[in-house]
Amino acid sequence: MACGLAAHHLIAIFALMSKNKERLGLMSFFEAEDPVFSTFVLGNAPLKKLAGGFDWVEGPVWFGDHDCLLFSDIPNNRILRWSPATGISTFREPSNFSNGHTRDREGRLVSCEHGTRRVSRTEHNGTITVIADSYDGKRLNSPNDVIVASDGAIWFSDPHYGIATDYEGFRAEQELPCNVYRVDPMSGEVRAVLTDFNCPNGLAFSPDEKRLYVADTGRMFSDDPRHIRVFDVNENGRLSGGAVFHSIEPGCADGMRVDAAGNLWSSAADGVHCISPDGRRLGKILVPETVSNVCFGGRNGHRLFITATTSIYAVSLAIRGHIR
Repeated sequence: MACGLAAHHLIAIFALMSKNKERLGLMSFFEAEDPVFSTFVLGNAPLKKLAGGFDWVEGPVWFGDHDCLLFSDIPNNRILRWSPATGISTFREPSNFSNGHTRDREGRLVSCEHGTRRVSRTEHNGTITVIADSYDGKRLNSPNDVIVASDGAIWFSDPHYGIATDYEGFRAEQELPCNVYRVDPMSGEVRAVLTDFNCPNGLAFSPDEKRLYVADTGRMFSDDPRHIRVFDVNENGRLSGGAVFHSIEPGCADGMRVDAAGNLWSSAADGVHCISPDGRRLGKILVPETVSNVCFGGRNGHRLFITATTSIYAVSLAIRGHIR
């Protein structure tokens, strides 16, 4: 027996470790790196697999007024709907290889579409309005993630993933650099606000909208960046700063959301990483598949929905998400 410990001593030690873990409110899929993370966890809340069998899921968005989650199954060219009452159903097929989604100030669905290389809005009557499909006379690449500010401005990232192959869109020539854009809520003008990214991806505002977090997933194709940068949001949507906020390991930061306290919940190869407003990783939710994106929803915004490769998961938390 290692270290001269008897079997009953080892059993007692393991039992004590398990008790301590329970006392901290941590289940086997939670991994705390800071004591504050244990305050976000509900000790009896399981990580539930809600549905599976997809190819690559992305873009979760919660519709509380309909008690449902919408998300993309990109390679299968469809938007799916999950609700606790009815499970999985098809919301839109084909979806133009949609990726990220959000809701605007009027509760309408705003979507990034790889196939049409545009950002669209679904009106309440079901018609589609094109928000942006070009910049400076050239076609966008393949809009990836999108957020809406409280002033109604639409911000989106435009990497090349959807035109690099036929798997998530249509292979095509790249006409523009991979930028982040802002669409003015009054004029509809599309403006490039960030032009120094390799592959801009996930976007998130701090709760007060004074900070913008942007993921760079260049490492998906090379040894390029795999970090999150943070910018100060100034008057009229002008940005300053841009320091590296946090580097994700393992994998890359893809989609991300903030909670009511300003912590950032980011996708990663091993699950979801929770990062404090000062850039420290507080802990992880371990997920058995590579995570692509997350969103808060459910009753009072305490449920974290997770899109992960072929499946969607959910876990209830003690902390509330910041739902715009």
